[in-house]
Amino acid sequence: MKSIIRILFAIILPPIGVFLTVGLGKSFWINILLTLLGFIPGIVHAVWIIAKNSEN
Repeated sequence: MKSIIRILFAIILPPIGVFLTVGLGKSFWINILLTLLGFIPGIVHAVWIIAKNSEN
């Protein structure tokens, strides 16, 4: 259930989804840069980070 909420945040505002997953790390800052350069790359990166760090 947590992953679904994070993915919804990643679609609405990608850096928040990444922040909820990994905190203020390198991935968060990369995602901010990607979101500023284009919203779609930010979403793709956020979903990828959330999926990679998902608890299965």
